[in-house]
Amino acid sequence: MKSTRFLFSNDVVSCSSDVPPVATFLESLPGAYTTTRTHENGTTLLFWERHLKRLSNSARILVNSSPHLILKANKKNPSFFPTLSITSSLKWETRIRSLVRNSLNHVLPIALEERSNGEELGVTALISGDLEKLKGMGNVANDDDDRVFQFLDVHLHIVSYVPPLFGIEENGAHLTLVGRERDISDAKYSDWVRLRKPLEKLRPHSVTELLLSNDGDRILEGCITNFFVICQIDKSEAKGKYLNDYELKFSNKMGLKHAKRAGFKIYIQQLMIA
Repeated sequence: MKSTRFLFSNDVVSCSSDVPPVATFLESLPGAYTTTRTHENGTTLLFWERHLKRLSNSARILVNSSPHLILKANKKNPSFFPTLSITSSLKWETRIRSLVRNSLNHVLPIALEERSNGEELGVTALISGDLEKLKGMGNVANDDDDRVFQFLDVHLHIVSYVPPLFGIEENGAHLTLVGRERDISDAKYSDWVRLRKPLEKLRPHSVTELLLSNDGDRILEGCITNFFVICQIDKSEAKGKYLNDYELKFSNKMGLKHAKRAGFKIYIQQLMIA
């Protein structure tokens, strides 16, 4: 079945033949991004609030520390990027959420209406900055100035697909370890789509996801997916070797294994509790 693609960019909705695959789209623009999907026949966006939070945090990190990864380069002086200081304020996150939700309201109803029976939607939100807009604003230093949000553009890429049946061995993930930790690994940015290409060339045909690891033992993340390992163990066998700062209503305790960053551990715990 042929996929239908939609793109909301610069207040214009494009459809199908005019819209590139998501990887090509991400390679075309710098920025922070996140990808989720619909669930239960298009009625739910999976973990959408958490994706919005991650998108907001990624954009803030890039603006503060690596503006070249979120701002379109200045062709005349590509090495020039203004210095900004965006705090982790509620105002920043609230405005980013509002920008993304407003954009989603323009394109998601159209995509849902056009999808075929049995299809779900993959949704990618990208926040990119316009350097020329930023330069034209003069002295914009932090998110206390409302103008800081005027140089940001929200792009939404949506593609229809038929989800594989769950519980069938052939549809399971096939994994292999390759590659080291990403630079600025706390942020998710579109340039990673280009940077991971050499790793993709090493992927065997039967493998569906490549995992990153610095030492071959501690799994960091997947090249494409938010990969993590959760082990279900007997309480009598735990002996303090697994996380035990939360309790679930099971006879066994769920433990996280090989996660590197504390923030990542907390994120996984939130998913498990939910």
